[in-house]
Amino acid sequence: MNSLEFRKANKKDLDIILNIYNFYITNTTVTFDHRSISKKEFLQRIFIGNDKYPTYLIINSNDIAGFCFLTQYRKKEAYNRTVEIGLYLKPELTGKGIGQKAMVFLENIATNQKIRVIIASISGENVVSIKLFEKTGYEKCAHYKEIGEKFGRFVDIIEYQKILPV
Repeated sequence: MNSLEFRKANKKDLDIILNIYNFYITNTTVTFDHRSISKKEFLQRIFIGNDKYPTYLIINSNDIAGFCFLTQYRKKEAYNRTVEIGLYLKPELTGKGIGQKAMVFLENIATNQKIRVIIASISGENVVSIKLFEKTGYEKCAHYKEIGEKFGRFVDIIEYQKILPV
C-alpha cells in the first residue's frame, strides 16, 4: 500500500461503487440484499454530494480500492448526531490496513461535524469486519440472533458503536 487517498464520490462513480457492493451481494453475507441493486436504489442508502453524510472513494496508489461512507442512522431529529458507518473494499484488498485507515478518516469527518455516535451493523459471519471494529475501539452493543436470511441459512447481526469525544 503506497499512498492512500479519499475523494468525495460523485454520481459518475456509482458504477464502480455498485460493482464493489454487488460483489458482496452475490458472494457473501456481508450484506443481506439477495440480488444486485440499481443506482437509484443505492442512492436511497448512501448520499452523494451530501456534506453531513459523505461517501468517499478510497484510492490506493491511483487505483480505486473501495468506498466508505457515513449515512443517516434514523430519520428522526433525535438521531441527528448519530451516523452509521459503511466500508467496502475490493475483496483482494482486505487485510492490508486500508479499512483501518478509512475508519480513522471517517471518524475525523464525524468528529468535525459534531457527530457523537457511530454505529456499525455487521453480519455475524463477517469475522474480518468484527475484528477490525474491535481493534479500532468499537464496542459490541447488540447481538441479534438469526435475524437475516441469505443463502438458505439464518445469520446474526452484531451492532458495534463508538462514542466520539465531545
